Amino acid sequence: MIARGRVVVETDGGGRSRLACLRSEGPLVLRPTSGSVVHLVGGAGGPLGGDVLTIEIVVGPGAELTLRTVAAAVVLPGPAPSTVEIDARVGEGGRLWWLPEPTVAAAGCDHRSRARISVAAGARLVWREELVGGRHGEVGGSVSSRMSVDLDGRPLLRHQLDVGPGYPVWASPAVAAGARCAGSVLVVDPTWAGAVRRPAVLDGCAAVLPLEGPAAQVVALADDARTLRRLLDGGHEALAGTS
Repeated sequence: MIARGRVVVETDGGGRSRLACLRSEGPLVLRPTSGSVVHLVGGAGGPLGGDVLTIEIVVGPGAELTLRTVAAAVVLPGPAPSTVEIDARVGEGGRLWWLPEPTVAAAGCDHRSRARISVAAGARLVWREELVGGRHGEVGGSVSSRMSVDLDGRPLLRHQLDVGPGYPVWASPAVAAGARCAGSVLVVDPTWAGAVRRPAVLDGCAAVLPLEGPAAQVVALADDARTLRRLLDGGHEALAGTS
């Protein structure tokens, strides 16, 4: 199945954010909930092997958008790899919070996740990704996740995570050491401009990694989704406390 979704947020004459475009095709179902919050509702199971799903997010200058999902996405096997591509652009002074529930890689799946994010000068971004290897009692499938982020037209982050049976090095002590869940939170905050930041380790399973420019990334490994969320939230709160 091939499906596309698009959400565009702009400011009105009073400086308030409004939805200028909200378009989706099953199984991608975008629904406004309250204010500048939009939820992605799964109109069918999956992604299923062979699916190609694309989401475009445009946040205009000064506008604000929070995009969530109503439940975890369970990636299922099929005759070909499944793909989810996200293209996000945040205009000057805009704010985007991408806060989906975890992606669960079911046994036998082969999934590709690609995110391309462009952030203008003076914009804010919070981008969370969480991956769980398998449902309860099963060995998860294979997932390759890539994230490319540019800030003010210059490269900020190139992040790739390959997990599951298709990438045997994933389970080695040098990478995940057997952890079942992995995740990250990227924060871009213009109020940090000029601040000196240092890497920090949280609970031994998570770290805060400063990036060039007013940005930082929290990365974490955990044995379960609840612990992973706690570690990521803790790192995000630590960053917020120093802004």
